[in-house]
Amino acid sequence: MVDDEAPARRRICDLLAKDADIATTLSAENGLAAIAMIQDARPDIVFLDVQMPGVDGFGVIDAVGPENMPVTVFVTAYDRFAIQAFEVEAVDYLLKPFSDRRFDRTMERVKERLGDGPSGSDGANAFGPELLKLVAKRARPGEIWDWIAVKSRDTTRLVMTEDIDWVEAAGVYVTVHSKGDAFLYRAGLAAVASRLDPFRFVRIHRSHIVNVRSIECLERRSHGEFEVMLKTGTRLMMSRTYRGEVEAILGQTL
Repeated sequence: MVDDEAPARRRICDLLAKDADIATTLSAENGLAAIAMIQDARPDIVFLDVQMPGVDGFGVIDAVGPENMPVTVFVTAYDRFAIQAFEVEAVDYLLKPFSDRRFDRTMERVKERLGDGPSGSDGANAFGPELLKLVAKRARPGEIWDWIAVKSRDTTRLVMTEDIDWVEAAGVYVTVHSKGDAFLYRAGLAAVASRLDPFRFVRIHRSHIVNVRSIECLERRSHGEFEVMLKTGTRLMMSRTYRGEVEAILGQTL
């Protein structure tokens, strides 16, 4: 259990003490102590606070290495990273304050992951190394864009990515649609997609990326395709090639 706040550490340690499957519980009050403890003790599970002074939760992941992290559950009082990242339930988190029931659900998921691998916790990271790398990447400024700098003559306009409804391929440019306006940005769609938050934006067509929060509804069409209606009234086709990506970000089948 890693948290710079003693009450938070005690709360989870007390809950773990009631679980007959937990043999030993260790705690660390900062990131540096956590790194040493994870490397030395090689625990099966880590409850990791996101925001800590000095080395934060993402710094712990970077130092230990995503591929070497045990089954990891983020614990946070902030939604800057965790809630957006985990609301699709691809991985798990605990948002402070959390109920005993919510904690029990977390432990059910953790135990399922621990039991998935052929040798218990070996290689059974609940996040998966690639997703852990992505989460750590989100903590570094500029890696995942919060703004797109749209240049026009002598003016550079900062368009917040959270305000973007959809992005459309336009040759060597993309057209960024935001709050009823459209802006040309000189970059290919794939390049822009790699810098947008993958927990918020999803590709629905080889020419279109949409902000999931801008979707009003999806209407089924023929051959597994859907028409995506945005809250702005815009209608876009979702090809069946990208249906799996949409289902993954929703955490549900269509």
